[in-house]
Amino acid sequence: MTARLDYAKQSPELFKKLATFSQATHATSIEATIHDLVNIRASQLNGCGFCLDMHVKEATIRGERPLRLHHVAAWRESNLFSPRERACLAWTEVLTELPAQGVPDELYERVRTQLSEQEIVELTYAVMAINAWNRVNVAFRTEAGTLDKAFGLDKAGLA
Repeated sequence: MTARLDYAKQSPELFKKLATFSQATHATSIEATIHDLVNIRASQLNGCGFCLDMHVKEATIRGERPLRLHHVAAWRESNLFSPRERACLAWTEVLTELPAQGVPDELYERVRTQLSEQEIVELTYAVMAINAWNRVNVAFRTEAGTLDKAFGLDKAGLA
């Protein structure tokens, strides 16, 4: 796969604004572990190899267990995730795939049992951010691992 273009170079102001928005979603009450799971799951669903590679490496650097990372794609069948993490993964999936009928009430009520209203909103913004990154990186075929050194991801030992 060959990258199509460097979107950050072509539109640096919009790139900076998206980066600022994305960074703001990490300065919320949602814990880093859940951000990692959300970023990985959305990237899997969207087929974004660049983001999947990046977020698996970030999670590894933060100490996430390899088996949990392998189970993200099958989180419903895995016993490695807490009820809170499961609610966040379900919310990520429904917002990433956004069914024609919208978010089911049953799912919203399940998420409300695990997160506060503020956390639901903050999680929603985090899902929005990763979906934006997935779309731009899929559209322009950003190659996985190309920014490892710049982002310190070479420390993950997964090159």
